[in-house]
Parts: sequence; structure tokens; C-alpha cells
Amino acid sequence: VTLAMNMYTHGVDPKLDFSNMPSIVERYERLTRMHVSPRQPYAGQLVFAAFSGSHQDAIAKGMKHREENDIFQWNVPYIPLDPHDVSRTYDSDVIRINSQSGKGGIGYILETSYGYALPAKMREHFGYTVKDISDHAHKELSAEEVYEIFEKTYVNIERPVYVREAHFRQGPMTEASVTALIGGHRHELIAKGNGRLDAVCSALKSCLDADFTLQSYHEHSLDQGSHSRAAGYVGLQWADGRFTWGAGVDTDIIRASIKALTSAINNGLREGE
Repeated sequence: VTLAMNMYTHGVDPKLDFSNMPSIVERYERLTRMHVSPRQPYAGQLVFAAFSGSHQDAIAKGMKHREENDIFQWNVPYIPLDPHDVSRTYDSDVIRINSQSGKGGIGYILETSYGYALPAKMREHFGYTVKDISDHAHKELSAEEVYEIFEKTYVNIERPVYVREAHFRQGPMTEASVTALIGGHRHELIAKGNGRLDAVCSALKSCLDADFTLQSYHEHSLDQGSHSRAAGYVGLQWADGRFTWGAGVDTDIIRASIKALTSAINNGLREGE
């Protein structure tokens, strides 16, 4: 209303659709040559923004609670109305990522915008990574930048360890026959484990000068349909106390889990250099 009155004062008929607040702000600033304060209620660029980790965690939990319980009434902490009602978006207007941000907000962006539902401990690890990058760059990170950091840090990392093939034989324990490239050299490996991923882990560990244990594995579908992709997440505990994570994406869930395993191994080998 204030924006409309100011435009009328300047001889401009606004004819505004208040469901599209960004368009109103753009027209107001262009026609009146006045600036809308970043914290101007409903219209300001930062009026819905949450940088604090605790605020982002509360907002993310509130959004998830509404979705899981199909709640119509708007009741999300720290946000007085649904930003969508005024054509604002959650990833760019609500959850803003900088060095103050928490794992909840970062995890929320990855899940809602890109479909990655990270395990809690991996989300915490990634949160520290993003905060460190934002702090050193002295800037806020966009959702796209957060996604790029996630992919570069965790997803389908193929060096120095890469599994070309893996075949399995079931028995009291699963046997894996693995063809792997390690430092560019081909290795034919055979090992047993409590499952397919554990068997591949044992096979790779047998020819690496490293001691680690498979501690965490999660998986879920990224898409829908017959050609949907699967995402796998692996956490490794190293003998020297370190804990590393990796993620794998593939149309086959077994290949996705192996890619997650090798990503976690490669991250650990890189950190240990």
C-alpha cells in the first residue's frame, strides 16, 4: 500500500498485483527512482531472510512439519506469511547462506531444490565446509553455489580410486570380484563381506595402504520413473580418527553406493596426504 501511495504521489498509476511483490518493487524503484529498504515489510529484499543457523534450523523444521502433516494454516517460525503468497522463494529469499548459516538451512536447500536428503552427520560436515568457504570468500552463497560445492566435494569422485566393474556371488557372506583403477593401475580384487558394499570395501582396502571402516550408508531415489537416479551416501571411520563422507549418483543403486564409497575413500586419501 505504501509503495502504491508513493507511486500515485509521483503521478504514476501503479495497477499493481500484490501477489507479485518483486515486480511491484522493480516498478516502484524504476518509476519513482526511490529505493525500497531491504527490511521494508513484505517488499524488502531481506524481509524474509534468515542467516542465523538457529533460525534456519527452525524454519527448515517448520517447513518439513507442514509438509509431513499436510497443514494448511501457515505456522512456520520466524516467517509471518508464506513467501509464495507474494511471489518470493525459499531458496533465494528465506534461507540465505553465509558464515553464520547452520546445517539445517544448507540441508534444506539441497533437499528442496536438488533432491539430496543428506544423513544428519553428513549434513553437519557439509555445513562446516560451506561456512568455511563463505567465511574465506567474505560473501553470501547462492543455492547454485552451495550445490556446486556439494558436487565438487562429495559426488562421484573418481581419483585416485575408481571401480570399473563389480560382480557378486551370494553365500553365507557376499563375495565381490572388483576391477579397480588405483592411481591409474588396474587391479583385479576379490573379497568377502556382510553385504555387497562391505565386500567391495574389503576388496579395495586390501590393496590400499590405508585403514578405514564402513560406518554409515544411506540411499534414496533422486527422481521418479523407470530411468530415475539413485543417490547413495557413505561415511568412513579412519584409524587415525578422521571421518570422511562421499556421495554417489547413478541410475543403478549398487553403482551409486560404490561411487559413494570410492568418493569417501578418495576424500580420505586426499586429506591424509
